[in-house]
Amino acid sequence: MALHTHDPSEADDDLVSIRPQFAQFGLVGTVPKLRLPDKGMPPSIAYQVVHDELLLDGAVRLNLATFVTTWMEPEAELLFAECSAKNMIDKDEYPQTAELERRCVNMIAHLWHAPEDGEATGCSTTGSSEACMLAGLALLHRWRARTAHRGGDRPPPNRVLGANAQVCWEKFCRYFDVEARLVPVSAEAPYLTAETALAHCDASTIGVVAILGSTYDGSYEPVKEIAAALDQLQASEGLDIPVHVDAASGGFIAPFLDAELEWDFRLERVQSINASGHKFGLVYPGVGWAVWRDAAALPDELVFKVDYLGGEMPTFTLNFSRPGAQVVGQYFNFLRLGIQGYRDVQAASRKTATWLSGAIGEAGPFTLLSRGDNIPAFAFRLTDPGGFTVYDLSDELRTRGWIVPAYTMPPAIEDIAVLRVVVRNGFSPDMAALFLSDLKTGVERLTRRGGGLSDEERTGFHH
Repeated sequence: MALHTHDPSEADDDLVSIRPQFAQFGLVGTVPKLRLPDKGMPPSIAYQVVHDELLLDGAVRLNLATFVTTWMEPEAELLFAECSAKNMIDKDEYPQTAELERRCVNMIAHLWHAPEDGEATGCSTTGSSEACMLAGLALLHRWRARTAHRGGDRPPPNRVLGANAQVCWEKFCRYFDVEARLVPVSAEAPYLTAETALAHCDASTIGVVAILGSTYDGSYEPVKEIAAALDQLQASEGLDIPVHVDAASGGFIAPFLDAELEWDFRLERVQSINASGHKFGLVYPGVGWAVWRDAAALPDELVFKVDYLGGEMPTFTLNFSRPGAQVVGQYFNFLRLGIQGYRDVQAASRKTATWLSGAIGEAGPFTLLSRGDNIPAFAFRLTDPGGFTVYDLSDELRTRGWIVPAYTMPPAIEDIAVLRVVVRNGFSPDMAALFLSDLKTGVERLTRRGGGLSDEERTGFHH
């Protein structure tokens, strides 16, 4: 939820949005911005007012900043419309929606190689951020149980993660009084490594977060190496530190394109995994998934029992009411695509990403930080600025409708400013070629102009 401050100075400002053709009694109408109108209006007029203003958001298909799905098939959209009024939390009222959620959890657990006899458990969430919070709480409670014998001598808990981690992990640590041990990264390895993770672990570490698909450059962190290092730590010092894999993006990429990569429940050290169904799970926002390798990984005290068809159903959530449409959309995709379909879709995205990154690397004054050969996203910087910056180029691309984020890399390498492109389902090779042409044109225009916009004129991107 975004926080907004009421500004009384704007209270009387009117938003002139009603076209003369739609205004009642032949008058041009106005709509107040920050207070309820005194009277209502026909639905067609309300629609036009809102529709016209939202045109300023730009075209979602041209948004190369977001990982979130921007296209689904018409049949999926029909299911969304049919299920948008169903409240996911009401398991008893909507039992079949709950059943589809259960099926999705089982499908995902199998996809991530959960032990066949381990009673893997999981749930849908509003997105990966909620899933991360739930996984973090499970690790925190397990750590408390492990260290309860230490009583008042127990130091505060901490969590180890790379400085490139998504901000939701810092939120978890702040909200639940856990020290966030942000491990510095480097230009050579802009992500958490086994060596750097191990150096920050101690008896108060509730867990290590490994990221399968960094939002900064799209790279996979070496989950297997991190887990092996923690195995050695337990053997030498008796510290049993679990791993959570934040697979927000990679959880629906690696199983289909990198089947031999061991990052999931095949590693005994991995206790929980999250992924975003609304990213490369190919569902509209917002749906995420959290799965624990077995019942022991999710403490009983965190699970609530709710009435369900005359019995009880366990539930673990921070959110309450939310529509069932996204879960239904996920189930639709699983049926519609299957393993081969997901493999084809993700392979097409990765092929486009690697082609585009290679073409950008050859086309201008750019140096690639990644190639899009993990998750189909890549980052690049200016090798020779030539009087302008990545922020100038980002603004230049907006004149053609492209939304491309410009930002600095994590602490310790924040002197590196980059652009990042996310290739999603529906971003075709033809669109990639158009983008490449506009990128080249933007560089030429900025070079001729000898610079870009002032700091005050630039748009911003908050990572």
